[in-house]
Amino acid sequence: MSNIHPGNNTALQQAVDSFWEVIPAAWQQVRAQIRDVSAIQHDITVEQFHILRHIRKGQGSVSEIAAAKRISRPAISQAVELLVGKGLITRRQEVRDRRCVRLELTPAGDTLLNAIFQENRRWMSNRMAALNEAELHSLTAGMEALKKALIE
Repeated sequence: MSNIHPGNNTALQQAVDSFWEVIPAAWQQVRAQIRDVSAIQHDITVEQFHILRHIRKGQGSVSEIAAAKRISRPAISQAVELLVGKGLITRRQEVRDRRCVRLELTPAGDTLLNAIFQENRRWMSNRMAALNEAELHSLTAGMEALKKALIE
């Protein structure tokens, strides 16, 4: 951990100010893109998209997804029910503990998630194509630093 005192460091304050200026606006653009691709092209909500992502990442129960997203189990259960109805996920009861139900992507769910990821990557690539190689390297380094500061 750094020994920089938060109140006395100009670079730190500039980074914090830049974060609050850029990240919410960038996330708003990304979320709008996800909503457009998910809802308009694939008839699922942004929330349902995120649930599919969590299942693919290995969070295979309603409880695990609720904890990861920091929302209630009933809210996740309702979205899961809709995804099951659309044939995008299945429920599988654990053999050892019948109380535990695992969620899995169906082939259709996997295909849908791949299509959304591909479209979102294409959109992001088109947006970032305006940056030069040095800017792209700086952006990547900045994302790693942000991950270190906020996630790890």
